Amino acid sequence: MSCTTVLVGKKASYDGSCMIARNDDSPSGQFTPKKFVVVHPEEQPKQYCSVLSHVEIELPDEPMRYTSMPNAIESEGVWAASGVNAANVAMTATETITSNPRVLGADPLVENGIGEEDMVTLVLPYIHSAKEGVLRLGSLLETYGTYEMNGIAFCDVNEIWWLETIGGHHWMARKVPDDVYVVMPNQLGIDRFDFEDEENYICSFDLKKFVQTNHLNLSSYGAFDPRAAFGSHEDSDHIYNTPRAWDILRTLNPHTKFEPEADDLPWCMVPEKKITVEDVKYVLSLHYQGTPYDPYGKEAQAGKYRSIGINRNDFLTITQMKPNCETIEWVAFASNVFNALVPFYANIETTPEYMANTTKDVSSDNFYWSSRLLAAMADASYRQSIFEIERYQNKVAAKAHQIIHTYNGLLEHETDEGKKLQLRHQANEDMAQWLQDQTTEVLNQVLYILSNQMKNAFSRSDA
Repeated sequence: MSCTTVLVGKKASYDGSCMIARNDDSPSGQFTPKKFVVVHPEEQPKQYCSVLSHVEIELPDEPMRYTSMPNAIESEGVWAASGVNAANVAMTATETITSNPRVLGADPLVENGIGEEDMVTLVLPYIHSAKEGVLRLGSLLETYGTYEMNGIAFCDVNEIWWLETIGGHHWMARKVPDDVYVVMPNQLGIDRFDFEDEENYICSFDLKKFVQTNHLNLSSYGAFDPRAAFGSHEDSDHIYNTPRAWDILRTLNPHTKFEPEADDLPWCMVPEKKITVEDVKYVLSLHYQGTPYDPYGKEAQAGKYRSIGINRNDFLTITQMKPNCETIEWVAFASNVFNALVPFYANIETTPEYMANTTKDVSSDNFYWSSRLLAAMADASYRQSIFEIERYQNKVAAKAHQIIHTYNGLLEHETDEGKKLQLRHQANEDMAQWLQDQTTEVLNQVLYILSNQMKNAFSRSDA
C-alpha cells in the first residue's frame, strides 16, 4: 500500500501536542472505501485469523475499546489502519517501505506472517503507552514474521515512536525527538540508530549481530546508517518516493535547499516555525504546487513525480494528543487535494452515521463517497472548481476549530465522566451534521460547473 506519513513532536507543534498523521492510499488502479467506527471489547476476536496470510494468533484477554478506520468492504480483512484506544494511545499502520536484496536474502519475508491487514487489530487494544506498542508489535514480528516491509507509528500524550520492519523477523524503532517533524514516503527512513542508547532506540534482540553477520553496515566511519544498511537505492525511488519527502521538507523548511531526487534527505528536521494541523493537512495534500512537476500545470515535466495528494488517497487521519486535554482525530476521505479535514473526539462509544455508514456502492449519504465524487468532479474541472474547493476547505476548518473551542470549554468544567462522554458525542454529531450540509452544497456547485463543460453543450437556448 502506498502512503505518506508525517510525525510532529510536541515541541515542534503549535500547541504542544504530539501529532501522528498518515495518508492511506490504495495501490494503482484501486480505490478502497473506508469508514470511521468504534470497536468494542466484545467485538474483538479472541482467536485472530488473517484473511490474506491465514496466520492464526491467540489474543490476550480484556482488550480495550478503540476507534478504527477499517475497510468498508471486508473481503480482504479488517485493515483497521488507524485509531486511538481507551488508554489514550494512538497507532497508525502501515507505511509500506522498501528494502534491498542483502536484507531480504539474510532474513526472507514470511508468506504466512502478519502484515498491514492485521497490525492495528493485534496491537492497539492491548497497549497503554507508545513504547509498549513498539514492544508488543516487535514481539509479534519476532514470533510470527511478516510478509512485507512496513513502518508503524505509535503515540501517547508524551511521546511518539516510529517502528520499521527489517526483513521477515527483524525490526528497529526510534523515539521521535520532541522538537522535530518526521517525513516518511514509502521508503525505509530512519537514518541514524544508536544500539547503546536504549532510551531512544529499541530493536529486535539480535539486530546488531544480524548486521555484523551479514555485512550490512555500509558506513565507512561515524554512526551506523540504517537507511544505507536496510533500505533501497533504486532509480524508481527517485520518481516515486524521495520527491514526496522533498516536497514536504521544502514547504516546512523553505530556507533550506533540498533536491527532489537526493538520497540523503533527512528523516527528521526542526521546522522553521511551529507546525499546525492545517500545515499537516496541506503537506499531505501537496502536488508540487509552484514547481514544474505539478500535474495541474503545463510544464514539460508536469506529472514527472508521484504526488502526495493523489487520486487514490483513501483517507487521512491526524491524531492530536496533548497532556490534560481531549484527544482529537482529524479525518478526511478520498483525494486530499479536494477533501476537507474534520475533527472528532476520540474517547467515544460510537461515531456519527455520516462517517460510519460507508457502503459498497456510491452514495452521497456518507462522507467517503461524497468526498470521492467531489474529487473526481473537481479534478475534471480543476481551474474552475478549485476556488469552490478552497472555500469549502477553509469554511470547514474554521467551523472545526469553533466546535472544538466550544466543547473543550464545556468538557474542561465537567467532572462527571458520563456527561463528558455525552458532550463528546454531541460535538461529533454537531460536526458531522454541519459537514454533511456543507459537503452537499459544494457538490451542487462543482456539479454545476462541470455540467457546463460537457462536450455536447450548445449556447443557443430554446426560443
